[in-house]
Amino acid sequence: MTTSHIEQVAVSKLTEVDVAELATRLEQDNYDNVFDGLNDWHLLRAIAFQRPILVEPYLYLLDLESFDEA
Repeated sequence: MTTSHIEQVAVSKLTEVDVAELATRLEQDNYDNVFDGLNDWHLLRAIAFQRPILVEPYLYLLDLESFDEA
């Protein structure tokens, strides 16, 4: 996966490897600017809503609340 922008990523085409790479970037938190990290977080969140099985191992990165919108 070469981009972290939600608009440019088709969540339905992401693989387990793509999601693992995304999670690794979030865990390392080594971004050039805060917006890149935020984009990755929003992408992981979008994946969690659309393909929750892929995100199960990384839910701790989202810190979702039960009242979070769907």
